[in-house]
Amino acid sequence: MAVNVDLVIPTIGRPSLQRLMARLASGTLPPGRVLVVDDRRDTSTPLALGGESHALDVTVLRGPGRGPAAARNAGWRGSRAAWICFLDDDVEPGPGWTERLEEDLASLMPEVGGSQGRIRVPVPQRPTDWERNVQGLENGRWITADMAYRRSALSSVGGFDERFRRAYREDADLALRVRDAGYHLVRGHRLCEHPVSPAGRWHSVRLQSGNADDVLMRALHGGHWRKRAGAPRGRRARHALTVAAGIAAGTAVLQGKHRIAGLAGAAWLAQTAEFAWRRIRPGPRSIDEIVTMAVTSAAIPPAAVGHWMAGSVRLAGQLRGGGPGVAVPGPPSAVLFDRDGTLVVDVPYNGDPAKVIPMAGAPQAVERLRAAGMAVGVVTNQSAVGRGLITAEDVETVNRRIGALMRGIEVWAICTHAPGEGCACRKPAAGLVWQAARALGVDPARCVVVGDTGADVEAARAAGARPILIPNEATRPEEVAAAPESAPDVQTAVDRILEART
Repeated sequence: MAVNVDLVIPTIGRPSLQRLMARLASGTLPPGRVLVVDDRRDTSTPLALGGESHALDVTVLRGPGRGPAAARNAGWRGSRAAWICFLDDDVEPGPGWTERLEEDLASLMPEVGGSQGRIRVPVPQRPTDWERNVQGLENGRWITADMAYRRSALSSVGGFDERFRRAYREDADLALRVRDAGYHLVRGHRLCEHPVSPAGRWHSVRLQSGNADDVLMRALHGGHWRKRAGAPRGRRARHALTVAAGIAAGTAVLQGKHRIAGLAGAAWLAQTAEFAWRRIRPGPRSIDEIVTMAVTSAAIPPAAVGHWMAGSVRLAGQLRGGGPGVAVPGPPSAVLFDRDGTLVVDVPYNGDPAKVIPMAGAPQAVERLRAAGMAVGVVTNQSAVGRGLITAEDVETVNRRIGALMRGIEVWAICTHAPGEGCACRKPAAGLVWQAARALGVDPARCVVVGDTGADVEAARAAGARPILIPNEATRPEEVAAAPESAPDVQTAVDRILEART
């Protein structure tokens, strides 16, 4: 493609992924690089991509397992393209989709930060309640079923906010932050179909968990966030009245106040019946649909109110947990340092141990961490090996010298690939951080990554770790501006890390 765009597809391995890959492979114009983020809990078996995927430039990245927001962050941070197009794994791109994507992006001015594709949901003439729910995607604003963002826009706001753990509101939150950063969002002409997948009888009740995310949306974007995001108002206030009537009826029965119980019970029944009829009336009115609507219309109000209350209780902790792309689950247990420019003076493509010079305070910083009982590792890109400038043995010799000067480094995670090889380990991808965390036996979210470039920060975010940037003369101003946390030197960074353990 003439437009520099990568596709990012988070997945939990649903069969629909193979249909999506087949559609992409069948186009007359192949898409750019396809980054599939494997977010399955069990990755002991290979991800099924389908035979047609061999016609595509596919890279499979290991997902962090913290929901779609974190998976998409891992995907776009593993890309260096100017544009990132997010696709859900259950959409089916229409004919000429890749060509339309290129047309949609090619003429956009720099102030446009994102382009949304069109979604069509095929449903029967009288759709069920669940089919109507999915059909609402056709009018959804900035949904990531098919949404392309300029990389600079994603970087400026830190990507998706990983406090949104479900596939709900994380796309609206991102869109509002991108617009607040001064970018425009537009609609394109490319088209994807979104088939309706089967759903169980209680699926609509389980969906009420999204009410907890609405609490976070209100806290982050104010009381008018629904209007800004184009989200319908919903029925939470009416659900609260229904629940209140039900509680009043039950309490009155226990107290022997039968007249009050009758009035409150009648109010509960009337509101529940009205809600059920609103859902039954436009549908097929089959026996199974009527039964499903009757029982779930009674269960939805308490589920909605309960999740709203739970979200309100969790809100303070979520707001303390940092901003987009930053996970803070507890005190850190490991520190992963970048090598060149952070622990030692950066000597380009160094394969000579005699040229190793520690950065000021670095040996003492490592010693302090080890004395505090923290694990220490190094995550480093060494592309000079892939470029043929030095050997892997040269890197090992240099690392041994560093280890002798800074005792206590337990793990070395090294990427020797050249930048164009499309590996999943080279920073800013998360691979090295995950590799080091596994070797140390710690959760990546309990790691701190300390480095001197934006690639170090993005690798930490992609892995769910806490990043700390130590800028130097080689650090670009935009990298400093985008970093959620920075320190003037390695000793100050360690001060902050140790403070977080107290």
